[in-house]
Amino acid sequence: MPQRNTNKNQEHLKRRKGSRAQIDRMLAERQQMLVLMCEVLGLKPYSPDKPVRETLAEFNAVLVDYIAAGHFGLYQRIVEGTERRQAVVTTASQCYPRIAASTDAAIEFNDKYSGEWNFHFMDTLAEDLSKLGERLATRIELEDQIIAAMIGDQVLKGPTRGGKAGLRNP
Repeated sequence: MPQRNTNKNQEHLKRRKGSRAQIDRMLAERQQMLVLMCEVLGLKPYSPDKPVRETLAEFNAVLVDYIAAGHFGLYQRIVEGTERRQAVVTTASQCYPRIAASTDAAIEFNDKYSGEWNFHFMDTLAEDLSKLGERLATRIELEDQIIAAMIGDQVLKGPTRGGKAGLRNP
């Protein structure tokens, strides 16, 4: 009987380490995406003589990676119904619809600005980035709620909006 409990505890720890690794990957993608967003914003006023297209392409690639890291890492067990922790399920059910809306906004932004480049896009880029930034800020706050439910006694901290970007041990 003690051996069975030990095996269960080891399985539990292995799952938690896997969850933590997925969270860490998503947070790294998030941080990189925010840095690149700031780089694109730093190119204002947009003009053909600046590396807008290249920086925006890099931003879009990382944006898609970040969205995918959340979807296929953080949320997959929740969406599939295999998450067993009720606090995580409850928090996710409250947050996920708004997170999904931000996913749609990110995909629309990527679709608009990753295809064939048109310098007329520079007229709408600042406004579109602002709208996307608002959606991403909401997403980050909601993700942090889910992460807090998942990791329990650890706290969120860092340089993103609302002071939440990364994880640290207390």
